[in-house]
Amino acid sequence: MKMTSSLKSLILIGTIALLTGCAASVPLASKEQDASSKAFKTSATMAGVYIYRDNSQFGKALTKRVSIDGVVIGETAPGVYFRKEVAPGEHTVATQAEFGENTLKFNAEAGKIYFFQQYMKWGTFQGSAGIQAVSEDVGRQSVLQGNEAR
Repeated sequence: MKMTSSLKSLILIGTIALLTGCAASVPLASKEQDASSKAFKTSATMAGVYIYRDNSQFGKALTKRVSIDGVVIGETAPGVYFRKEVAPGEHTVATQAEFGENTLKFNAEAGKIYFFQQYMKWGTFQGSAGIQAVSEDVGRQSVLQGNEAR
């Protein structure tokens, strides 16, 4: 049986509405804490880690957990970021995906800052998320445009 053009359009519109929908919200840090984090300073004995999600319209109704070394640091929404410090050595950043987690390992050096972008992507049954390392220039610009989550 063939689907009519209007039924296909209705299904497409419904799918887009589910993936874009109303913007998700998460608790935000104070304006002072946000300003402090945007100074991009870290101690000489630790490494700074920023995990951000840009303000993309795709999947804006979704919140997804992010973690460092298996410890959940919070849920992201469009235009938010998290800042944490970690000891030098190997670490894993992860994001909640459709079926489990997507992870990325990195080796942190004392005094350096690392940036990771969480991005939304199509899933089989619901929106999913991935995570990728980005350059310091790209990461700083994205964080400066966002708000720190707590």
